[in-house]
Amino acid sequence: MSNTQTPTTGTQPLDPYKAKSVEDPPLEQKISDLSTFIKEQKFGMLTTKSSDDDLLTSRCMALAGQENASTTLIFHTNLFSHKTMDLTVHPTETNMSFLDPISGSWASISGTATIVADKETVEKYYSPALSAWLGDLGDGVHDGGSGDPRIGVIKLEAKTAVYAVSRKGILGRAVETVKSVASGDVPAINSIRELSRAELDEWRRTHA
Repeated sequence: MSNTQTPTTGTQPLDPYKAKSVEDPPLEQKISDLSTFIKEQKFGMLTTKSSDDDLLTSRCMALAGQENASTTLIFHTNLFSHKTMDLTVHPTETNMSFLDPISGSWASISGTATIVADKETVEKYYSPALSAWLGDLGDGVHDGGSGDPRIGVIKLEAKTAVYAVSRKGILGRAVETVKSVASGDVPAINSIRELSRAELDEWRRTHA
């Protein structure tokens, strides 16, 4: 079970939005809904701890795939980029977040990143679109193709995750928000789900 408790003052939760929104459906549903949402959004923000000054930096990334029963996220990287150095020095201080601005649904996945550069993995996830970001250096080697030695793969193994699934459409959210302002009660417009380290480990163990 996820840790879904919220602090209270008397009988009232100090975080009424979470108290009203948090849900704990079966593990299979939580994994499935999160995986589907991530695949549908594809683009998100990868946050790393800088290898230079320990500050946090976020970069837009495109999902290239999922492994380990959808609990490991795959991304491309230039092995000579700063984010690769960040992940090499601070592999466990990594987060990937996704947002659907239309529905308001979002997801945040924290985990451990591994940089993989073997030929088989690179070719498995290679996309010709990478050439647009890498460019052709004109030396017959660094050409953006699948054999370009700059191409690597980031594997982010989820350790914990939290995400929100919108319960209502744009109009429904607007109506509920207006009603909540008038009543002083928070709107129940999202379903917040949490995945603990124990749940993710269990899922990988039983679906390996």
